Amino acid sequence: AHDSTRSAGGSSSGSATLLALDQVDMATGGDQGGSIRIPAAWSGVVGLKPTYGLVPYTGCFPAEITLDHVGPMARTVYDVALMLEVIAGYDNGLDPRQPANLTVPEYTSQLTGNLSGLRVGLLKEGFGNKSSEADVDRIVQAQAHRLTAAGATVEEVSIPIHYPDASHIYNVINEGVLETMVKGNGLGVGWKGFYPTSMLDAVSKGYRTRANDMAPTGKFVVLLYDSLTSQYGNRYYAKGQNLSRTLTHAYNEALSRYDVLILPTVPYKATKLPNKDISISELCRMALSFGQMSNVCPFNVTGHPAITINAEFSQGLPIGMMIVGRHFDDATVLKVADAYEKIRDSKI
Repeated sequence: AHDSTRSAGGSSSGSATLLALDQVDMATGGDQGGSIRIPAAWSGVVGLKPTYGLVPYTGCFPAEITLDHVGPMARTVYDVALMLEVIAGYDNGLDPRQPANLTVPEYTSQLTGNLSGLRVGLLKEGFGNKSSEADVDRIVQAQAHRLTAAGATVEEVSIPIHYPDASHIYNVINEGVLETMVKGNGLGVGWKGFYPTSMLDAVSKGYRTRANDMAPTGKFVVLLYDSLTSQYGNRYYAKGQNLSRTLTHAYNEALSRYDVLILPTVPYKATKLPNKDISISELCRMALSFGQMSNVCPFNVTGHPAITINAEFSQGLPIGMMIVGRHFDDATVLKVADAYEKIRDSKI
Protein backbone atom coordinates (compact mmCIF):
# COMPACT_ATOMS: atom_id res chain seq x y z
CA ALA A 1 0.00 0.00 0.00
CA HIS A 2 2.95 2.36 0.66
CA ASP A 3 5.16 1.14 -2.21
CA SER A 4 3.68 -0.94 -5.03
CA THR A 5 7.09 -2.49 -5.76
CA ARG A 6 7.25 -4.12 -2.32
CA SER A 7 5.61 -7.11 -0.66
CA ALA A 8 2.66 -6.70 1.68
CA GLY A 9 3.74 -9.78 3.62
CA GLY A 10 2.00 -13.07 4.27
CA SER A 11 -1.29 -14.69 3.43
CA SER A 12 -3.51 -12.02 4.99
CA SER A 13 -1.89 -9.36 2.82
CA GLY A 14 -5.19 -8.68 1.05
CA SER A 15 -6.85 -7.73 4.32
CA ALA A 16 -3.92 -5.53 5.37
CA THR A 17 -3.67 -3.77 2.01
CA LEU A 18 -7.39 -3.00 1.84
CA LEU A 19 -7.20 -1.52 5.34
CA ALA A 20 -4.18 0.60 4.48
CA LEU A 21 -5.93 1.89 1.37
CA ASP A 22 -9.11 2.78 3.34
CA GLN A 23 -11.17 0.34 1.29
CA VAL A 24 -12.49 -1.47 4.38
CA ASP A 25 -12.70 -0.57 8.08
CA MET A 26 -12.12 -4.02 9.59
CA ALA A 27 -10.92 -7.39 8.34
CA THR A 28 -10.12 -10.87 9.54
CA GLY A 29 -6.83 -12.67 9.06
CA GLY A 30 -5.45 -16.16 9.57
CA ASP A 31 -2.18 -16.52 11.45
CA GLN A 32 -0.26 -19.82 11.38
CA GLY A 33 3.22 -18.29 11.47
CA GLY A 34 2.70 -14.53 11.39
CA SER A 35 0.19 -14.04 8.60
CA ILE A 36 -1.87 -11.45 10.49
CA ARG A 37 1.06 -9.61 12.02
CA ILE A 38 3.55 -9.51 9.12
CA PRO A 39 1.09 -7.98 6.57
CA ALA A 40 -0.24 -5.60 9.22
CA ALA A 41 3.31 -4.48 10.06
CA TRP A 42 4.35 -4.00 6.44
CA SER A 43 1.09 -2.17 5.65
CA GLY A 44 1.16 0.09 8.69
CA VAL A 45 -2.09 -1.16 10.26
CA VAL A 46 -3.03 -3.01 13.46
CA GLY A 47 -3.31 -6.79 13.60
CA LEU A 48 -3.93 -9.08 16.58
CA LYS A 49 -3.14 -12.77 16.83
CA PRO A 50 -5.34 -13.58 19.83
CA THR A 51 -4.60 -16.13 22.50
CA TYR A 52 -4.83 -19.65 21.06
CA GLY A 53 -8.49 -20.67 21.32
CA LEU A 54 -9.92 -17.27 22.26
CA VAL A 55 -11.46 -16.84 18.80
CA PRO A 56 -13.01 -20.09 17.51
CA TYR A 57 -11.45 -21.45 14.34
CA THR A 58 -14.74 -23.05 13.31
CA GLY A 59 -15.15 -23.16 9.53
CA CYS A 60 -11.73 -21.66 8.79
CA PHE A 61 -9.28 -23.51 6.56
CA PRO A 62 -6.70 -25.20 8.83
CA ALA A 63 -2.99 -25.39 8.13
CA GLU A 64 -1.81 -27.07 11.36
CA ILE A 65 -4.26 -27.37 14.21
CA THR A 66 -1.76 -26.55 16.96
CA LEU A 67 -0.60 -23.39 15.14
CA ASP A 68 -3.87 -22.07 13.67
CA HIS A 69 -5.18 -18.70 14.83
CA VAL A 70 -7.72 -16.28 13.38
CA GLY A 71 -8.05 -12.68 14.50
CA PRO A 72 -9.03 -9.06 13.82
CA MET A 73 -7.25 -6.42 11.76
CA ALA A 74 -8.07 -2.71 11.51
CA ARG A 75 -6.50 0.74 11.29
CA THR A 76 -6.89 1.48 15.01
CA VAL A 77 -6.49 -0.48 18.22
CA TYR A 78 -10.03 0.49 19.25
CA ASP A 79 -11.50 -1.11 16.12
CA VAL A 80 -9.44 -4.26 16.66
CA ALA A 81 -10.70 -4.45 20.27
CA LEU A 82 -14.28 -3.84 19.15
CA MET A 83 -14.09 -6.57 16.54
CA LEU A 84 -12.53 -8.97 19.06
CA GLU A 85 -15.52 -8.45 21.36
CA VAL A 86 -17.71 -9.78 18.55
CA ILE A 87 -15.68 -12.72 17.21
CA ALA A 88 -14.17 -14.06 20.46
CA GLY A 89 -15.96 -16.45 22.77
CA TYR A 90 -17.03 -20.04 23.31
CA ASP A 91 -18.41 -21.78 20.23
CA ASN A 92 -20.53 -24.41 22.01
CA GLY A 93 -17.90 -27.13 21.66
CA LEU A 94 -17.38 -26.79 17.91
CA ASP A 95 -13.75 -25.80 18.61
CA PRO A 96 -12.39 -28.09 21.36
CA ARG A 97 -9.35 -25.86 21.88
CA GLN A 98 -11.60 -23.49 23.82
CA PRO A 99 -12.20 -23.80 27.58
CA ALA A 100 -15.90 -24.21 28.34
CA ASN A 101 -15.76 -21.37 30.90
CA LEU A 102 -14.33 -18.89 28.38
CA THR A 103 -15.58 -15.37 28.94
CA VAL A 104 -15.02 -12.26 26.82
CA PRO A 105 -14.51 -8.93 28.58
CA GLU A 106 -15.45 -5.55 27.15
CA TYR A 107 -12.01 -4.84 25.71
CA THR A 108 -12.88 -1.36 24.48
CA SER A 109 -13.76 -0.12 27.96
CA GLN A 110 -10.23 -0.90 29.15
CA LEU A 111 -8.51 1.35 26.58
CA THR A 112 -7.84 4.15 29.03
CA GLY A 113 -4.32 5.18 28.00
CA ASN A 114 -3.17 4.75 31.62
CA LEU A 115 -0.34 2.24 32.12
CA SER A 116 0.58 3.17 35.71
CA GLY A 117 2.37 0.28 37.42
CA LEU A 118 2.63 -1.77 34.24
CA ARG A 119 5.99 -3.39 33.44
CA VAL A 120 7.23 -3.73 29.85
CA GLY A 121 10.07 -6.06 28.89
CA LEU A 122 12.04 -5.30 25.74
CA LEU A 123 12.86 -8.78 24.46
CA LYS A 124 16.63 -8.66 23.91
CA GLU A 125 16.76 -11.60 21.50
CA GLY A 126 14.17 -9.96 19.24
CA PHE A 127 16.72 -7.30 18.26
CA GLY A 128 20.10 -7.37 16.55
CA ASN A 129 19.68 -10.70 14.79
CA LYS A 130 21.14 -11.93 11.52
CA SER A 131 18.38 -10.41 9.39
CA SER A 132 17.72 -7.31 11.54
CA GLU A 133 17.94 -3.82 10.07
CA ALA A 134 19.44 -1.20 12.35
CA ASP A 135 16.69 1.37 11.74
CA VAL A 136 13.98 -1.15 12.66
CA ASP A 137 15.72 -2.04 15.94
CA ARG A 138 16.38 1.60 16.78
CA ILE A 139 12.82 2.74 16.08
CA VAL A 140 11.10 -0.03 18.03
CA GLN A 141 13.36 0.44 21.06
CA ALA A 142 12.84 4.20 21.06
CA GLN A 143 9.07 3.96 20.59
CA ALA A 144 8.70 1.34 23.31
CA HIS A 145 10.40 3.68 25.78
CA ARG A 146 7.76 6.31 25.02
CA LEU A 147 5.32 4.16 27.01
CA THR A 148 6.87 5.65 30.14
CA ALA A 149 4.78 8.74 29.32
CA ALA A 150 1.70 6.64 30.14
CA GLY A 151 3.19 5.42 33.42
CA ALA A 152 4.84 2.16 32.35
CA THR A 153 8.29 0.92 33.32
CA VAL A 154 10.38 -0.25 30.36
CA GLU A 155 13.51 -2.39 30.65
CA GLU A 156 15.34 -5.12 28.77
CA VAL A 157 14.65 -8.81 29.39
CA SER A 158 16.53 -11.79 27.98
CA ILE A 159 14.87 -15.03 26.80
CA PRO A 160 17.75 -16.90 25.09
CA ILE A 161 15.55 -19.62 23.53
CA HIS A 162 13.68 -16.99 21.49
CA TYR A 163 16.33 -16.77 18.78
CA PRO A 164 17.11 -18.85 16.84
CA ASP A 165 15.84 -21.93 18.68
CA ALA A 166 12.17 -20.91 18.71
CA SER A 167 12.11 -20.67 14.91
CA HIS A 168 13.64 -24.15 14.62
CA ILE A 169 10.92 -25.52 16.90
CA TYR A 170 8.28 -23.87 14.74
CA ASN A 171 9.79 -25.16 11.52
CA VAL A 172 9.58 -28.82 12.49
CA ILE A 173 6.07 -28.44 13.96
CA ASN A 174 5.11 -26.88 10.63
CA GLU A 175 5.66 -30.36 9.18
CA GLY A 176 2.10 -30.95 10.40
CA VAL A 177 0.89 -28.76 7.52
CA LEU A 178 1.61 -31.69 5.19
CA GLU A 179 -0.58 -34.04 7.22
CA THR A 180 -3.46 -31.61 7.80
CA MET A 181 -3.63 -29.30 4.82
CA VAL A 182 -2.39 -31.64 2.07
CA LYS A 183 -2.75 -35.31 2.98
CA GLY A 184 -5.75 -34.51 5.16
CA ASN A 185 -7.46 -32.42 2.45
CA GLY A 186 -7.52 -29.35 4.64
CA LEU A 187 -8.97 -30.99 7.75
CA GLY A 188 -6.95 -34.06 8.68
CA VAL A 189 -8.04 -36.44 11.43
CA GLY A 190 -7.95 -36.58 15.23
CA TRP A 191 -10.03 -33.43 15.64
CA LYS A 192 -13.06 -33.38 17.96
CA GLY A 193 -14.30 -30.13 16.47
CA PHE A 194 -16.58 -29.29 13.56
CA TYR A 195 -15.63 -30.71 10.14
CA PRO A 196 -16.94 -28.55 7.25
CA THR A 197 -17.35 -31.42 4.79
CA SER A 198 -18.17 -29.20 1.80
CA MET A 199 -14.77 -27.51 2.21
CA LEU A 200 -13.07 -30.90 2.52
CA ASP A 201 -14.76 -32.08 -0.69
CA ALA A 202 -13.65 -28.98 -2.59
CA VAL A 203 -10.05 -29.21 -1.39
CA SER A 204 -9.86 -32.94 -2.07
CA LYS A 205 -11.18 -32.45 -5.60
CA GLY A 206 -8.71 -29.64 -6.19
CA TYR A 207 -5.73 -31.73 -5.13
CA ARG A 208 -6.89 -34.64 -7.31
CA THR A 209 -7.63 -32.66 -10.45
CA ARG A 210 -5.47 -29.51 -10.33
CA ALA A 211 -2.51 -30.23 -8.08
CA ASN A 212 -0.19 -28.73 -10.69
CA ASP A 213 -1.82 -25.33 -10.15
CA MET A 214 -0.24 -25.12 -6.72
CA ALA A 215 2.41 -22.38 -6.54
CA PRO A 216 6.04 -23.52 -6.92
CA THR A 217 6.78 -22.53 -3.34
CA GLY A 218 3.81 -24.60 -2.13
CA LYS A 219 5.01 -27.62 -4.09
CA PHE A 220 8.50 -27.14 -2.67
CA VAL A 221 7.26 -27.06 0.92
CA VAL A 222 5.14 -30.19 0.34
CA LEU A 223 8.14 -32.04 -1.11
CA LEU A 224 10.40 -30.81 1.68
CA TYR A 225 8.17 -32.04 4.50
CA ASP A 226 7.26 -35.23 2.63
CA SER A 227 10.96 -36.04 2.34
CA LEU A 228 11.48 -35.27 6.04
CA THR A 229 8.57 -37.52 7.02
CA SER A 230 9.64 -40.32 4.68
CA GLN A 231 13.16 -40.43 6.09
CA TYR A 232 12.53 -39.78 9.77
CA GLY A 233 8.86 -40.55 10.32
CA ASN A 234 7.34 -37.78 12.39
CA ARG A 235 10.24 -37.79 14.84
CA TYR A 236 11.17 -34.14 14.39
CA TYR A 237 7.56 -33.01 14.53
CA ALA A 238 7.22 -34.88 17.80
CA LYS A 239 10.44 -33.37 19.17
CA GLY A 240 9.21 -29.91 18.19
CA GLN A 241 5.91 -30.40 20.00
CA ASN A 242 7.75 -31.65 23.09
CA LEU A 243 10.06 -28.63 23.01
CA SER A 244 7.08 -26.29 22.63
CA ARG A 245 6.42 -26.73 26.34
CA THR A 246 9.97 -25.57 27.13
CA LEU A 247 9.46 -22.55 24.88
CA THR A 248 6.10 -21.73 26.47
CA HIS A 249 7.60 -21.96 29.95
CA ALA A 250 10.40 -19.55 28.99
CA TYR A 251 7.93 -16.88 27.85
CA ASN A 252 5.64 -17.52 30.82
CA GLU A 253 8.54 -17.07 33.22
CA ALA A 254 9.39 -13.69 31.69
CA LEU A 255 5.71 -12.73 31.69
CA SER A 256 5.52 -13.49 35.40
CA ARG A 257 7.88 -10.52 35.85
CA TYR A 258 6.58 -8.31 33.04
CA ASP A 259 3.03 -7.57 31.92
CA VAL A 260 4.00 -7.55 28.23
CA LEU A 261 7.01 -8.10 26.01
CA ILE A 262 7.91 -5.82 23.09
CA LEU A 263 10.03 -6.51 20.01
CA PRO A 264 10.01 -5.73 16.27
CA THR A 265 7.22 -7.53 14.46
CA VAL A 266 9.50 -8.15 11.48
CA PRO A 267 13.26 -7.56 11.80
CA TYR A 268 13.40 -5.67 8.51
CA LYS A 269 11.30 -3.43 6.27
CA ALA A 270 9.07 -4.69 3.46
CA THR A 271 11.08 -6.43 0.75
CA LYS A 272 10.96 -5.87 -2.99
CA LEU A 273 8.55 -8.07 -4.94
CA PRO A 274 10.34 -10.69 -7.03
CA ASN A 275 10.74 -10.09 -10.74
CA LYS A 276 8.14 -11.90 -12.85
CA ASP A 277 10.84 -13.98 -14.54
CA ILE A 278 12.43 -15.15 -11.28
CA SER A 279 13.60 -18.76 -11.39
CA ILE A 280 11.85 -21.51 -9.46
CA SER A 281 15.07 -22.25 -7.57
CA GLU A 282 15.28 -18.65 -6.39
CA LEU A 283 11.61 -18.70 -5.36
CA CYS A 284 12.28 -21.86 -3.34
CA ARG A 285 15.31 -20.23 -1.72
CA MET A 286 13.05 -17.37 -0.66
CA ALA A 287 10.54 -19.88 0.72
CA LEU A 288 13.27 -21.28 2.97
CA SER A 289 14.06 -17.85 4.38
CA PHE A 290 12.31 -17.62 7.73
CA GLY A 291 13.91 -14.28 8.66
CA GLN A 292 10.66 -12.34 8.45
CA MET A 293 8.99 -14.92 10.69
CA SER A 294 11.65 -15.19 13.40
CA ASN A 295 9.90 -12.90 15.88
CA VAL A 296 6.30 -13.86 15.10
CA CYS A 297 6.20 -17.64 14.59
CA PRO A 298 7.28 -18.59 18.15
CA PHE A 299 3.99 -17.24 19.48
CA ASN A 300 2.01 -19.48 17.13
CA VAL A 301 3.74 -22.37 18.86
CA THR A 302 3.05 -21.08 22.38
CA GLY A 303 -0.33 -19.43 21.77
CA HIS A 304 0.44 -16.13 23.52
CA PRO A 305 -1.55 -13.10 22.29
CA ALA A 306 0.49 -10.73 20.11
CA ILE A 307 -0.47 -7.47 18.42
CA THR A 308 1.43 -5.36 15.91
CA ILE A 309 1.06 -1.60 15.64
CA ASN A 310 2.89 0.85 13.40
CA ALA A 311 5.73 2.48 15.33
CA GLU A 312 7.09 4.84 12.70
CA PHE A 313 8.09 5.08 9.04
CA SER A 314 11.63 4.65 7.74
CA GLN A 315 12.51 5.33 4.11
CA GLY A 316 8.78 5.67 3.50
CA LEU A 317 7.99 2.20 4.85
CA PRO A 318 6.10 1.30 8.05
CA ILE A 319 7.84 -0.37 10.98
CA GLY A 320 5.76 -2.73 13.13
CA MET A 321 6.14 -2.99 16.90
CA MET A 322 4.83 -6.22 18.46
CA ILE A 323 3.37 -6.43 21.96
CA VAL A 324 3.04 -9.91 23.50
CA GLY A 325 1.09 -10.82 26.64
CA ARG A 326 -0.02 -13.61 28.91
CA HIS A 327 -2.47 -16.28 27.80
CA PHE A 328 -6.05 -14.95 27.74
CA ASP A 329 -4.82 -11.51 28.82
CA ASP A 330 -5.48 -10.00 25.41
CA ALA A 331 -6.99 -7.04 27.26
CA THR A 332 -3.57 -5.92 28.52
CA VAL A 333 -2.00 -6.34 25.09
CA LEU A 334 -4.72 -4.13 23.60
CA LYS A 335 -4.42 -1.65 26.46
CA VAL A 336 -0.67 -1.19 25.89
CA ALA A 337 -1.11 -0.91 22.12
CA ASP A 338 -3.85 1.68 22.58
CA ALA A 339 -1.76 3.71 25.04
CA TYR A 340 1.10 3.73 22.55
CA GLU A 341 -1.25 4.75 19.73
CA LYS A 342 -2.47 7.71 21.80
CA ILE A 343 1.11 8.78 22.56
CA ARG A 344 2.20 8.36 18.92
CA ASP A 345 -0.73 10.28 17.50
CA SER A 346 -0.61 13.09 20.07
CA LYS A 347 3.13 13.56 19.45
CA ILE A 348 3.91 13.40 23.17
